[in-house]
Amino acid sequence: MTIEAQRASSWPRLHQKGSVIQEFGTVRQMPLGLSYEARMYSCQRLNRVLADTHILYGLYKKHHWLMRGATFHPLHLLLDKQAGEQLDLVDTLAERVQTLGGVAVADPRHVAEITSIPRPPDGVEEVPVMLARLLKAHEAILVDARDAAGRVAELGDDGTNDLLVSQVVRTGEQQAWFLAEHLVDTPLVRA
Repeated sequence: MTIEAQRASSWPRLHQKGSVIQEFGTVRQMPLGLSYEARMYSCQRLNRVLADTHILYGLYKKHHWLMRGATFHPLHLLLDKQAGEQLDLVDTLAERVQTLGGVAVADPRHVAEITSIPRPPDGVEEVPVMLARLLKAHEAILVDARDAAGRVAELGDDGTNDLLVSQVVRTGEQQAWFLAEHLVDTPLVRA
């Protein structure tokens, strides 16, 4: 092999092109002891929860950055902590979809098409409104996750049921509690 050929072979092969090897909304066969129907349904429900969770993560980061007022520091820290917990859930949900043989929703533009969480205004809102927006998103996810958990349990998908109950629901409930306590009628939240 010539020196020129050796150099050329170590160069990155940029501008790769290929075809999609698995379409979104499909599931591959995986040796999990679950029917195709159960895996397909679980992936569909998980992707909905995943899209909403991804949006909730984004809302947390937005509100973390835009926090104002006397409670700025504790809320700034709380929202960042809870955003990190939501990001962990995003990863866990996506990995469960992949484990079941599905394709996790990942591109932010695709997430925006699937989510049920309304888009917030582009600007800064008052702190109680931002917190209420987060609580409404949590509630939507909690309702969907509970419903999905019951239905996937009926299909025998205990792994997805466990993830939805022990991680999505429990994390969401605690985070909602922490947020709601900041909206108690005290002098710090009166306009």
